[in-house]
Amino acid sequence: MRRRIISLTVLAALVATALFALPLGLAVMQYYRDDTKAELERAADTVALAVSHELNAGLAPVLPRPDADDDAQVGIYTAGGRLLAGHGPTVAGSAERQAASATVDVVIEQEGEEVVLAVPVLSGSRVTGVVRAARPMSELRLRVVLTWLGMAGLAGAAIGVSWLLARRFTTRLVRPLEELAAAAGRLGDGDFTARSPRAGIPEIDQVGETLDATAARIGETLERERAFSAEASHQLRTPLTGLRLQLEAALETPAADPYAAIRAGIASADRLERTIEDLLALGRERRAPRAELDLGALLEEVRQAGEALLQPQGRALRIVRDDPPPAHVAAAAVRQVLGVLLDNAVTHGRGTVTVVARDAGDALAIDVADEGPDLGETDPFATTPTGHGIGLRLARGLAEAEGGRLRLSRPAPPTFTLLLPAADPPATPCRTGHHA
Repeated sequence: MRRRIISLTVLAALVATALFALPLGLAVMQYYRDDTKAELERAADTVALAVSHELNAGLAPVLPRPDADDDAQVGIYTAGGRLLAGHGPTVAGSAERQAASATVDVVIEQEGEEVVLAVPVLSGSRVTGVVRAARPMSELRLRVVLTWLGMAGLAGAAIGVSWLLARRFTTRLVRPLEELAAAAGRLGDGDFTARSPRAGIPEIDQVGETLDATAARIGETLERERAFSAEASHQLRTPLTGLRLQLEAALETPAADPYAAIRAGIASADRLERTIEDLLALGRERRAPRAELDLGALLEEVRQAGEALLQPQGRALRIVRDDPPPAHVAAAAVRQVLGVLLDNAVTHGRGTVTVVARDAGDALAIDVADEGPDLGETDPFATTPTGHGIGLRLARGLAEAEGGRLRLSRPAPPTFTLLLPAADPPATPCRTGHHA
């Protein structure tokens, strides 16, 4: 890319120089021709004025001393074309003959290797002589060539400066792009902490800021997905534990009806499948309008899952509905939160587990309590080295994603409360008028 930019810059400089130099070179040539004509005309007029009296009187003219800075060769001719004084051919040439004809005031021509200018000397309407001024063509060519060489040198210097500036600005332009490409490469390799440096060029910096924002979003998304995957794997333990306990109970009581154990195992497998589907759906889901929560069906699922977990331990589950309000939340999220609380009560609690759905003003409250020991100042949502708290942390994240809250409402007996925003009651239509 560097080469291409430098080459294009130098090419543009060459084209611009050529477009400028060609007409300027022609103008220089024309200028020197006009300048040579002016100098010859001045020299010829000076001599013509000096010798006009002698020529008009028929006397032999005396060529005046030339100026120090005038190197034109001047000759004086008769009207018939014979050289009287000065420098020039013995016999007049075409320019002198044309000037002697008195049809033109000044005649300039190229004769051989000289530029010749002839002016007539008049006495009234009669031509008494011709003054010839000449310069070598080589002198004119030398002046033109030297000027062209100077122009070529300036053009070369301009192209050289363009090349140097192109290298400098190309480095300034390409280096940020290379660093941006390197940052993009690190991002493609999985380094989401890669950040592109700022170059001070608004367009490149804008691309860098966009790339940095993209890297940050991808990193945050990946981190959330990793955390969700780790916590979700812990969440699968609840239905697996229930299935294992049912199978172990069936093995310990071989006289019991095997079909009942099979049916219970199939029900636990169904709950496991539902848990997997819920977790996958929640992992992909975005916040959107929710349908009204079917609390009755949800509590029935909680009852089935709780009995499967608690009955092998000889413990009971009690579910109470205390006029709970409706709520518009994702059933999958609430199901998983209650599954975590139920598993926590089974694993770390004792005695009867009580689930109460009640009205908490502007919220639907679901309490999950057991008869376990006092939690005291312990933070149940903190992850311990043994892994405790992962499920509760996931449950709290799911509750907050639905606009609710999950908290430890009482440490003794341990009671966790899930608060979900209640649905707005339907508006009562206003009626006007009087009844008859």
